[in-house]
Amino acid sequence: MDRRKSLSKFLWASLLCICLPLASPAFCFAAEDSESGAGSDISKVDFRQLVDDAGTIGIIIAVLSIAMVALIVEHVISIRSNALMPPGLAEEVHGLISQQQYRSADSVCKSNPSFLSYILSAGLAEVQLGYGAVEKAMEDAAMQQSARLNRKIEYLSVIGTLSPMLGLLGTVWGMILAFSEFTAKANPDVAELAPGISKALITTLFGLSVTVPALASFAFFRNRIDELVAQSSLLAEHVFADFKRSTPAPAKQPGKPLRKRPEEELAQRLADQQGTRPSSPPGG
Repeated sequence: MDRRKSLSKFLWASLLCICLPLASPAFCFAAEDSESGAGSDISKVDFRQLVDDAGTIGIIIAVLSIAMVALIVEHVISIRSNALMPPGLAEEVHGLISQQQYRSADSVCKSNPSFLSYILSAGLAEVQLGYGAVEKAMEDAAMQQSARLNRKIEYLSVIGTLSPMLGLLGTVWGMILAFSEFTAKANPDVAELAPGISKALITTLFGLSVTVPALASFAFFRNRIDELVAQSSLLAEHVFADFKRSTPAPAKQPGKPLRKRPEEELAQRLADQQGTRPSSPPGG
């Protein structure tokens, strides 16, 4: 129940982080100025007008924002404790390993694909070689799956990096168009330049509105992955705890004696020669 509550809280927080930056231009520009005097002419800009003024670059940023929302929703569903560590899987595999039913334990892991099952399956493949090989196989599997999850969330970082760059590109292009009035007129009025500059800054606003939730979500999921990977690795070690205690330590196999160094061999040869040399007769 606590996990569901925390998940719902994160979903609401993510939606607020996404919707508020995107909706802020509409609230800022669509509100009427209540203090304006009679006869004052203040232009009012709504959100639709902002989208129209953003142009092609604004459409690209909007597509990136849709992709960001889709990625966040997918990561919330896939990168969670119950998805990476299915409840009951560790206990079931632990019982089968205690009964030395390794094939059945491997079948259970493959029938429940997840982060934990992949680590356990890698360890079960090396049970014949002892716990040392099992531990090394699980470490390699955890590292591989962790890298896969980190590559998965890298798209949020890419969106968070591209969005302000696209916004800056649209701003620079809009400024170029605005100041091109100087080539057409000798002394253009400031009122003629203001609309062009205002339109140019809209793409930067949209780009920043996308990059803030994208980078924030990327940082959250990166820390979440590190936490869940550590928990999964620790749980996998607990699953093989009985196997570790039941596995005897590798005995030293008899083999060829270690070769001595050359100086040790020479000293041993001289000692043997002195020990086997016949003693001289007395008085001789």
